[in-house]
Amino acid sequence: MAGYNKLNRRSDLRKATLRDLVTQLILHDRITTTKAKAKELKRLADKMVTLGKKNTVQARQQAAQTVRTLKTEDGQTALKRLFDDIAPRYADRNGGYTRIYKMGPRRGDAAEMAIIEFVE
Repeated sequence: MAGYNKLNRRSDLRKATLRDLVTQLILHDRITTTKAKAKELKRLADKMVTLGKKNTVQARQQAAQTVRTLKTEDGQTALKRLFDDIAPRYADRNGGYTRIYKMGPRRGDAAEMAIIEFVE
C-alpha cells in the first residue's frame, strides 16, 4: 500500500497539480479543492512551511523546486511570501499549519469538496 493518494493521475501530472495547489495556497492563504487533493496538499504545504521556518539557503532551494514563481498583486513572489510572511507566523508552532474544512458535494460530478487554509 502506498503512502499517498495517486489522485488518478500519472506521477508527472500529479506533481504538477500539487505544485500548482501549494503555490496558490501560499499566495491566497485559502483555496477550495476536492477533499482528496486537500489531504495530499496538507502534507506538502506543511513541509513547505517547515522549510520556511529553517530559512537557510538550502531550504530556499528545496522549496523553490516545489513552489512555482508566481507573483501576488503587490509583486511579491510565492517563495518570498512563504519565507517572509507565512513561516514567521508559525515560529513557535510544531506542525499542523493547515486546516481542512469539509464542504458538501460539488454540483455536476458530486465530488466531495473541501476548503484548505493556513491556521491563524
